[in-house]
Amino acid sequence: MEPRIQYAKTSDGVSIAYAFLGEGPLIVFASNIWGSLHMSCIPSGPSPATAINGLVDFGWSVALYDGRGSGSSDRDVADLSLDARQRDLNAVAARLTPERFPLAGISQGTITAMVYATNHQERVSHLVLVNPFATGAEYYATLPAMGLSRAMKDMAEDQWEFFTLSLASAVIGFRDSAEAATMAAAFRAGMSAANFLRFRDASETIDIRDVLPKVSMPTLVIHDDTTRVGSTALAKSVASAIPNAHFLVTNDLPAAITEFVSGRPARRRVAQRDAHAAVQTILFTDIEGSTALTDRLGDTAAREVVRGQERITREALKAHGGSEVKTMGDGFMASFGSATKALECAVAIQKAFDAPETAVGAQSLALLSSETPIRVRIGLNAGEPIAEDDPGGRGDLFGTAVIVAARIAARANGGEILVSDVVRQLVAGKGFLFNDRGDHALKGFEDPVRVFEVRWREG
Repeated sequence: MEPRIQYAKTSDGVSIAYAFLGEGPLIVFASNIWGSLHMSCIPSGPSPATAINGLVDFGWSVALYDGRGSGSSDRDVADLSLDARQRDLNAVAARLTPERFPLAGISQGTITAMVYATNHQERVSHLVLVNPFATGAEYYATLPAMGLSRAMKDMAEDQWEFFTLSLASAVIGFRDSAEAATMAAAFRAGMSAANFLRFRDASETIDIRDVLPKVSMPTLVIHDDTTRVGSTALAKSVASAIPNAHFLVTNDLPAAITEFVSGRPARRRVAQRDAHAAVQTILFTDIEGSTALTDRLGDTAAREVVRGQERITREALKAHGGSEVKTMGDGFMASFGSATKALECAVAIQKAFDAPETAVGAQSLALLSSETPIRVRIGLNAGEPIAEDDPGGRGDLFGTAVIVAARIAARANGGEILVSDVVRQLVAGKGFLFNDRGDHALKGFEDPVRVFEVRWREG
């Protein structure tokens, strides 16, 4: 599904922007300076940001967020300390469906990741640290070697544009002025000069050497050989202090991370295969207004409501012969061998949520007022998806049929079921009623797609 920015509220009231890239098992990245979600959208961003996008090609779903003061998160903040960064990650992690997930960090993000992992060992299955360091003083002491002297910090106060251009040039090795200009503009868009200085001042005081021996989950420490921002010596020092950590120097972060977390040889997803699955109907669901729901109820109560939604959806899938492919935050992807069964399942889900006392149960229902029921968006399309195993060895579906279904679901409002014309024709004569919603231009497709709304309410 096309990445959709959502917001999580921290315990001190800061709104943190997060999103999911790709489809597959989840891996979470702690935000780096400038905002990891923000930098992942820059075509010529730093190589670690490019590597994050590269994980999608290996079949991962990557959760990214912008830390406070950066990207699309709240900018007007004063506290950029390590404790504040923990609150950002805590808020995002509370929204994640998996009880356990791999956690990764790059550069400044490794500090946040290591502390979170030691405080929440029951949630982190694997820890990946790219170009890590344990003390801010040691990290910033390495910067003059790449042309980033302490004098440049003073430059940021008065010559922000020149500073970001100099920083970008140093990061890419002074090899391409146009690329440096693009990256510098991304830096300025991602963070103000004032927040950058506050972030750096806070980072220079960080010292987590006492945390490293407490890391207990499988840990991979990487020195990324494609970037100048990082020290092999500092990475080795971190690896030596973490019990049983693996150390690796690589120029292929996606492959290294995939092999470590999955325990299998890395294999990039191919665009097409000789053998395709039979025609299947793909169904996507998504809760409308889940961010507002969480803001109103709080993370724990909202998660209880979402669990009720998951139970109802899974019961409907089982009753109508659907196969759950995966969950994605507050939604599902499922497949059916029958378009009729798929549509009957979609109607059953909507009817369940139209009667909230059956949808979420009495305890969850008590958390909701009658004015704010759970409203689910559903989209369906049919075709011949590509079947492959994801990095965790689980079956997954890819291809045009899946993408169109996801795009259609994103066009639905809460309480609606939208389908492609292919689905409508497959269920012709089966008693379903439709409203023609016209042609829709879907991102990535030249030809518009005809979309129909299913009239599922009786009368």
